[in-house]
Amino acid sequence: MMQENKEKHLEDIISEAKSYLDTRVEYTRLYLVEKVSKIFADLVTNAAVIICFVLAFLFGTFTLALFLSDLFHSYTKGFGCVSLIYIALAIIVYLTKDRFIEKAIINFAIRKYFNKLADKEEGDEEKI
Repeated sequence: MMQENKEKHLEDIISEAKSYLDTRVEYTRLYLVEKVSKIFADLVTNAAVIICFVLAFLFGTFTLALFLSDLFHSYTKGFGCVSLIYIALAIIVYLTKDRFIEKAIINFAIRKYFNKLADKEEGDEEKI
């Protein structure tokens, strides 16, 4: 009788362990699906924003070139001035990229990651 209780108790423990393991695997799978979907959604929305900014920048550049062309009464001078502006901007970026630009991008990426992590933890706390 005692032996049967121990065997039944052992079977219950094994059954509970299997159930726990299955639940843990399912939780991990769902957690990964959530993370991947968030990353994908973030990439898609960031790509859409970047495309909109690039288009606005290109049209703004073209508009500036046409405006300067109208001021100088020459398309060559107008588009040449815009080209000189971009060359000056490229030189400034090249000279300051190590000190300012790379650090700002790194800090932005880290801040964005930790803000998303904090949002996730707040969501988990609300569920509990």
